[in-house]
Amino acid sequence: MAETALGTLSRRTRFVARQGARVAWFAAHGEALRRLQKRIRQEQPSPPPNITPSKPVPSQRELIGHIIELFRRDLANVEAGIYPLPRGEFGSPAEFLALSRKFFQDAPKVARRRYAGGHQEIFEETRESPSGLPRYYRQNFHFQSGGWLTEESARLYDFQVEVLFTGATAAMRRQALVPFSEMVRAKDQRRLAYADIACGTGGLLLPALEAFPRLKGTGVDLSAAYMSEARDRATASVKRRASFAAAPAEQLPFADESLDVLSTVYLFHELPPKVRRQAAKEFARVLKPGGRLIFVDSLKTGETPAFDGLLELFPQLFHEPYFTSYLEEDLDGMFEGEGLRLQSFETAFFSRVAAYEKA
Repeated sequence: MAETALGTLSRRTRFVARQGARVAWFAAHGEALRRLQKRIRQEQPSPPPNITPSKPVPSQRELIGHIIELFRRDLANVEAGIYPLPRGEFGSPAEFLALSRKFFQDAPKVARRRYAGGHQEIFEETRESPSGLPRYYRQNFHFQSGGWLTEESARLYDFQVEVLFTGATAAMRRQALVPFSEMVRAKDQRRLAYADIACGTGGLLLPALEAFPRLKGTGVDLSAAYMSEARDRATASVKRRASFAAAPAEQLPFADESLDVLSTVYLFHELPPKVRRQAAKEFARVLKPGGRLIFVDSLKTGETPAFDGLLELFPQLFHEPYFTSYLEEDLDGMFEGEGLRLQSFETAFFSRVAAYEKA
């Protein structure tokens, strides 16, 4: 039965109202955070020098324009039936407000690490304990409290990232469902073997299982706290179809040629160059011939030239020790060398969304 004009208008109105409120909410948090950081920087006995990029950075108005374009695509995907109208991922209004309070309680600690160079707390805390976690993983990425290892970090992480990207992060991740849906439409969902690598709190795994209601999926991550948070956020239907495994991307717990679809979101820019290559080799090993890798990560230099100045600033502002080498990485060539050929590529605000197929 065709949808009525009133139904279409109602859906669009709800989408615009929800996403508009989301952008305004996180933009306000971002402005408050900038003021707090400025005050804390001035309190430091020897504050670090301001960083000046070699290329221009976009204005706030230009950034909002790119976000609006992202949401236009997001709504078009909903109306094309690729995925359902997004629901809030932070729970009830009371839970949302509680996260806001926790964000501002934690923000001064993050700022003080930034200006005092405090990004190795996790390494120092785990130096003597046999954690089994790789050295590159045991640090305070983004200067965040607890690194990737605590329940508090897991609860706050997505909220923090939405503040950074003015409420657009979840929409960027959802663009991965477009090439994913092509694979799902071509085959029986129930027979597809799927894994999301570095699943974190389920930012792509959970929307994928909601969009494709007969699909099962395995989330792989090194953080027990983040995987626990993903379980807690899953709906009852998704919980029945989701499983989790603790493993690094460079040593996946799957047999050779056992997966039809493998996804990874915002992982490679946080891996050392050598580990990136190991992970690419593992992805090729576990995918079946004809299997697909859905890859989402930060833009690289030149992919959206207006953002090149911000990309240059990113590693210094947010403790991303491997980001500069990531910007120089020939990702398509690296995957091609492992037999994974580029099938599609799009940009989505600050993200690149690519699909690779195993020959």
